[in-house]
Amino acid sequence: MQQLTPQGHDIINGLAQRYGLSYDAVLTMLNAVINGGGTMAQFSHPELGGSGQWMQGGMTMVGDMFNYGIKSKVNGLCSELSNLLASSQNMFEAPAQPSVNDNWWRADLGSPSSSGGQNNTRYAYFPSSHRLAVDVNGDVSIYDTLDHQIGGVSQQQGGNNSMTFSSQYGSFSTLNLPLISVNGQAPVAPEPVYNPPVNPPANTQTPYVEPVQNQNQNAAPQNTTDSNDVFRIIEQLAELRKKDILTEDEFSTKKAELLSRLS
Repeated sequence: MQQLTPQGHDIINGLAQRYGLSYDAVLTMLNAVINGGGTMAQFSHPELGGSGQWMQGGMTMVGDMFNYGIKSKVNGLCSELSNLLASSQNMFEAPAQPSVNDNWWRADLGSPSSSGGQNNTRYAYFPSSHRLAVDVNGDVSIYDTLDHQIGGVSQQQGGNNSMTFSSQYGSFSTLNLPLISVNGQAPVAPEPVYNPPVNPPANTQTPYVEPVQNQNQNAAPQNTTDSNDVFRIIEQLAELRKKDILTEDEFSTKKAELLSRLS
């Protein structure tokens, strides 16, 4: 951050006294608002409820989420600092010069509506072109935001570079967005994996087996009825005829049938 002019020091001291904060807390918030382009801030200070986030016209979040007094204080302080940066107040020793954080995104994207960063990650949102630029450790990725209207951003604590954005559809990460380019180059699609068909061994054909014919299939059926059995049955039938159990016709018919088996 640029050096403050005596007038700038007076402004910071005045805000600190009015909000009941230390000079260092207000200066920390001023630096956060500057890094957020004057429209948002990501900060971490014990007097400001720990880690938190402020967005102009949006929601204000603090680490002590149920401390509405600190939340109101952060919202008021950030709003005043944002207005001071947008006005012609002579707060700095010289006109603001582009910093290493300015215009790290692609020039054709223009000016973002919001930008910010923390640790080794920063982002810039361009709603007119539906683009989101994310810089992670110097690698700049451009995403298509589709019809999302991004209104907030949060980042994992503890050194994690993962960012989560919020829109009218809820929270989402860049994994849910189409990737346009990485460091100015279109992403390379992974080559499809070709799995050649496995050829069967040469000698796996089923051998032809000639069907086995029944050698006796054309032979005449053998007479399996013994002649002694036939005569014994005829004798039994004759007894039945004598007892009038069988008629003469029934006996003759059955006798002829049995004798035919012997031929």
